[in-house]
Amino acid sequence: MKELFDIVSEKCSEKVTKSYSTSFSIATKMLSSSIQQDIYNIYGFVRLSDEIVDSLHNYDKELLFNRFEKDLNNSLKEKISLNPILNSFQHTFHKYNFDMELVNSFMKSMRWDLHKKKYLTKSDYNEYIYGSADVVGLMCLKVFVSGDKNKYEKLKKYAMSLGSAFQKVNFLRDVKDDFENLNRSYFPKIDFFNFSEKDKNNIILEIEKDFENGLKGIFLLPNNSRFGVYTAYKYYFRLLKKLKRTPSEFIISTRIRIPNYVKMGLLAESYFKYHFNTYK
Repeated sequence: MKELFDIVSEKCSEKVTKSYSTSFSIATKMLSSSIQQDIYNIYGFVRLSDEIVDSLHNYDKELLFNRFEKDLNNSLKEKISLNPILNSFQHTFHKYNFDMELVNSFMKSMRWDLHKKKYLTKSDYNEYIYGSADVVGLMCLKVFVSGDKNKYEKLKKYAMSLGSAFQKVNFLRDVKDDFENLNRSYFPKIDFFNFSEKDKNNIILEIEKDFENGLKGIFLLPNNSRFGVYTAYKYYFRLLKKLKRTPSEFIISTRIRIPNYVKMGLLAESYFKYHFNTYK
């Protein structure tokens, strides 16, 4: 039965989420149960795409990506895929009537990762972040507002700011791996052979502005998602503060992490602030 295959597909997307990201899994569990699966479906699709371009080094990445993109387009057209991750994503895509531009922009940024190693201009940098992160936030927002166009337009700019902040924190956290192992440099006009405290602080200032704007939108989210998104915000903001305290030479020599016990502490802190309206 197709219903059974759909259930198996959704379990696969949930498993991918929980296997690859502890922090995202925790935040998703804080969402209303009615929308958790759709967020798993989005993350599964995003994670699988990213995995092709970032991790499958012993294979022909471009061949795999082209095949994946073809399968994606077929799944959206035919409303089914034998790839369970794509099958679950197409369900959420149609359920909330996602704009195809969001998917195309995401795939464009992922394709850039196959060949583009340095982002020399601010416009390329912004376009990559829009495609790799902002549109993911916008897909999630569609789910949060149950496809309501007016609410979506009202909250769109805040979701993009939060997506940008999360992605830029990831860039700064992953500088060592991106630069040494993937030969990538996302931040324009930054020389990571001579990465300075000034360079680091300029990047952090930019991220703090994104967080400030994104936080405004969290307060306006429906009850089904506000606490979950606030939890994700608290995790990434704590990671940013840790990066801010870390000397620039250590950022390019090690990957900064938040231990799981700290994540659980952040969850408790978020719960307190959320229920007593003491957001910070």
